[in-house]
Amino acid sequence: MHELSITQSLVEAVLERTGGRPVTGVKLRIGPLSGVLPDAVRFCFELVSADTPLAGAALTIDQPQGLARCRACGNDFVLEDIFLLCRCGSADVEIISGRELLVTSVEVA
Repeated sequence: MHELSITQSLVEAVLERTGGRPVTGVKLRIGPLSGVLPDAVRFCFELVSADTPLAGAALTIDQPQGLARCRACGNDFVLEDIFLLCRCGSADVEIISGRELLVTSVEVA
């Protein structure tokens, strides 16, 4: 489960930036094409943040849609899954969004 190491890195990065001050909330953006499962991050966050200034912090995860643009027909479309295929049948698509894995904000007490 790579979400554990990702979450450990997340907690370490927040601790570095907050200087050990108590953290009350962390907001993330995890796209569906990032390869990271938001539910697994939620589970790991509670474990990894225990006994740190992030213990008990609220974790909010924004899950934006994956979006792509077909280079063949110019159509923009929502990616329902990891199969990059336009309705016109072309697989020549550009991913516009959906790969995000970001800390968007941190709330400090």
